[in-house]
Amino acid sequence: MPIDRAEVLRNAEKLIRQGKLDAGIAEYVRLVEDAPHDWNIKNTLGDLYSRAGKIDQAIEQYIEIANSLNEEGSIQKAGAIFKKILKLKPDHEHTLVQLADILGSQKLYADARAHLNTLHDIRQSRGDVRGAAQARIRLGSLDPDDYEGRMMAVSARIEIGDVGGAMSDLKEIASELAEKGRHADAIEALREAAKLNAEDEEIREKLMDVYLASGDLARARECATTVEQFRMIAAAHEAQGQPDEALETLRQAAAVNPGDTDLAAQLARAFMAKGDVATAAQYLTRETAGDDTELLMTVADIQLRGERPDEGLAIVRQVFEKDPSRHDQIALLGWTVAEQKPEAGFGVVQMVADDSVAHADWPAAAAVLQEFVTRVPNHIPALMRLVEICVDGGLEATMYSAQAHLADAYIAAGAATEARFIAEDLVAREPWDKANIERFRRSLELLGEPDPDALIAARLSGESPFTSTDLSQGLGDLNTPDEPAVDTTSALPEPEVISAFDPEVIQAMEAAGAAVAPAPRRAGEGKQFALSANAIDLESILGGADEIDAPAAKPAKAHAKSSDVEVDLSVVLDGGKAAAPKPAAKAESVDLDSAFSTIRDKAQKRSGLDEAEKEYKRGLALRDAGDIDGCIQALEKASRAPKLRFGTARLIARLYRDKNDLPQMVSWLERATQAPAPTEDDARQVMLDLADGLEKMGEVARALAVCLELQADAGDFKDVAARVDRLSKVQAGG
Repeated sequence: MPIDRAEVLRNAEKLIRQGKLDAGIAEYVRLVEDAPHDWNIKNTLGDLYSRAGKIDQAIEQYIEIANSLNEEGSIQKAGAIFKKILKLKPDHEHTLVQLADILGSQKLYADARAHLNTLHDIRQSRGDVRGAAQARIRLGSLDPDDYEGRMMAVSARIEIGDVGGAMSDLKEIASELAEKGRHADAIEALREAAKLNAEDEEIREKLMDVYLASGDLARARECATTVEQFRMIAAAHEAQGQPDEALETLRQAAAVNPGDTDLAAQLARAFMAKGDVATAAQYLTRETAGDDTELLMTVADIQLRGERPDEGLAIVRQVFEKDPSRHDQIALLGWTVAEQKPEAGFGVVQMVADDSVAHADWPAAAAVLQEFVTRVPNHIPALMRLVEICVDGGLEATMYSAQAHLADAYIAAGAATEARFIAEDLVAREPWDKANIERFRRSLELLGEPDPDALIAARLSGESPFTSTDLSQGLGDLNTPDEPAVDTTSALPEPEVISAFDPEVIQAMEAAGAAVAPAPRRAGEGKQFALSANAIDLESILGGADEIDAPAAKPAKAHAKSSDVEVDLSVVLDGGKAAAPKPAAKAESVDLDSAFSTIRDKAQKRSGLDEAEKEYKRGLALRDAGDIDGCIQALEKASRAPKLRFGTARLIARLYRDKNDLPQMVSWLERATQAPAPTEDDARQVMLDLADGLEKMGEVARALAVCLELQADAGDFKDVAARVDRLSKVQAGG
């Protein structure tokens, strides 16, 4: 039954004051039994036991109190009780341990070590090896920042066979040291751990992490066991500018997991970048690629660059048929392959071009071939196909450029006959172009012509005129079955009259050897002169020298077909010989350059520039009046004059842009790029505008080709470098 605690406490106090200590203790025992958690009563009971010399009973009471307080978190009160115990019994091991822990938690490491050293000495003196080692473990573990002491604790654990504890401590120590940047110490800790268990994967992983963080990539690679770890090390090698080491690391990764197709593709691409196609083929095949389109494209790239281009082309065709939207990506593949294997690359590019032709997208077909021949100059099959597409698609400006490149390719290949045919056609069309004259001269030299310059002079003087293949006119008449055949044996017409020449022009013509004859005088007219039938038709040709696209005046000869020919005779013979002498005329040296330069200057005064300017002004007026369609029609007429072509084409392109007619906008921008610009910056800006238009139309390949051309010519003009980088990524599907 419950006791009267107040009565028992008064009675105990009386007994103690009477010197009856044992009787008083008995009363306090009753109080403790009645309330076991009344620490004040228990502490008093302990003190009474101590006064009575009953040390063990006193310590028993103190320990119970201190342990409870310690568990409750009242560590300072607990510490005070433990200190009372040590006064009674300095070698009390439990108290030494508990008090050391409390002091350590308060970072009073010196006092804590003193108690633990006492504990160690006590155990060691009685031969308790394990107990002494445990004391050292506690000593080493007191201060978390004392890594030397913690390593001593690890050694103590190993002494008593606590390998698991030692491993755990070493891992923890290594992680903390690595976080603090003390990589060497962390590595040392992990090496100690590896000695205990070399098969521990966590230790190997931690070692790899530390080696990687410290930059010791060779040792990190020794510790790596997974593909991801090898990838991390390879990336570190790349960051350090060590591509060969990175590649070797990836090869080790592939050995770990040969079935990793992503890794195989990465390796294949890396070896391809080094030009080692054979090794690349070892890592990725058509079979391992499966149905993964990106991997198939990589396999195709490998095969096209290697010994099996036909297989690579078949893979590309398979991908293209399955996903036509990869048009640009496949074109880019063809271009890049062509730089190493031209024929294999041409097979891919031709496939893309044929697809564009099938969809009647002639500009796209031409663009993909243009980029190809830019990367692989003088590739005759590609140039022939480009010319063919330009003819079929009516891409006149591109066709002339392609023909010029084809003539150069024929010359480089020694195909003199083909080169001469194209070069003569180009000169007949644009005789003012020095490059065309030079092509013609080189083709004649290849053919063994003893005096090419004399032959060129004869052509230009009219003694043996050029013939131009102009397929844009007259074909309908020639193919009409009801029309009688043209009589090519009919007599030559009367010479065309050129009237009102300035005397200096006439003198220049005569000095140049041109056949100038008096013409019949008409009433009311001054003296007239006529060119011989073999001379160049200067009025029809030079009279429109500023209108390159406008048809030239038709020759008077009934069976001759008109040609769009304009002659700038001042640039015909650059250092060459004079025109071939006329029959029955004495041989003398003539200065064709200066003579025909004078003729050209006078003829240009009679050009159609005035009419073009009128159309241009009319177009601007119509634009201001809101008649955009009428404006465009007038500007189109004005664009026939070379001097106005750039500005009008650019303005027409802007008008079509405002009408949101992108195809027409691009078409006129292309014409602007073919015309002489006022400044280089104007020409370059038009190319940027063209690239923008092509990109908006989804023609990424063509836009990239334009930007690459601009970058090659102008370097860092505006944002062209950024555009090339962005379009290349889009092209590659990135």
